[in-house]
Amino acid sequence: MSTALVPLHCVALGGRGPEDVVTDARGDVLTGTADGRVLRIRHLTDPHTARVETVAHTGGRPLGLEPLPDGGLLVCDAERGLLRVDPDGAVRVLADSVAGERLRVCSNAVALADGSVCFTASSRRYPLERWIGDIVEHTGTGRLLRLPPGGGAPEVLLDGLQFANGLAPSGDGSFLVVAETGACRLTRYHLTGPRAGQAELFAELPGMPDNIWREGPAGPIWVALAGPRVPPLDLLHRAPSGVRRAAARAAVRAPYRPSGTTGVLAVDDHGHTVHHLTRRRSRFRMVTSVCRTGGLLVLGSFWEPGVAVCAAPATG
Repeated sequence: MSTALVPLHCVALGGRGPEDVVTDARGDVLTGTADGRVLRIRHLTDPHTARVETVAHTGGRPLGLEPLPDGGLLVCDAERGLLRVDPDGAVRVLADSVAGERLRVCSNAVALADGSVCFTASSRRYPLERWIGDIVEHTGTGRLLRLPPGGGAPEVLLDGLQFANGLAPSGDGSFLVVAETGACRLTRYHLTGPRAGQAELFAELPGMPDNIWREGPAGPIWVALAGPRVPPLDLLHRAPSGVRRAAARAAVRAPYRPSGTTGVLAVDDHGHTVHHLTRRRSRFRMVTSVCRTGGLLVLGSFWEPGVAVCAAPATG
């Protein structure tokens, strides 16, 4: 059973597509826009006093963000790969290829306690601007990757994912949860224990998950639903590969307009839904990320020119 997602106001950013939103240690919100800027948003409770500051410019298209304990920031850039932004705003590339192949659509990252970084790459076939082609063709070329402590060559932990996207750790750090946008599901990848290195279904979802964000070790994992399930698309995914490729070619040429149904949900470490918030005929569309700060939920969007601020549900 879903409850209403209650919008309060929006904060304009002077640029489009704040694809991911996360909070830093102070509770400020970080995001990245299509013009390459990484931004910090402060004082979100009032749209008239909200402040937007530029943290860095990646020179590409920032997507998923991950604050680091030392004040730095991991940035998944769809064009440049996995980046680190230092506290002074300097940007450096951590990984831009895998086994000699250019890293395409680097999407989300998690820094682990051992100093390694796990991150997703959504597609090996389609660039970000043609993302819908991968969703329609159902290529299964998304990957979960790991950068060892101190850098080096990334290794492939998990292959064959359907547009691998959001990434979050379990509360105890024993597994990762990966969002597969093209399959409307969350997948669990075990990091430790007898099943280390193995993956399994974590949760089936009522829509297409994008970025996911953990609300602290004891909190839930928040999931942004970029769009509802589309039954004809589910049917197409069972068609022969040639049919799917033809449909993908048509899809990337057609104008895209996102659904007016907005949704976010939160799941616990067993994959059970603890919150499901929706809004029909929403003016703020294609919600691709969600995070919580205080009594507010902040929504990001690949489509919109700002972030939306909504009332957060009661905890517990």
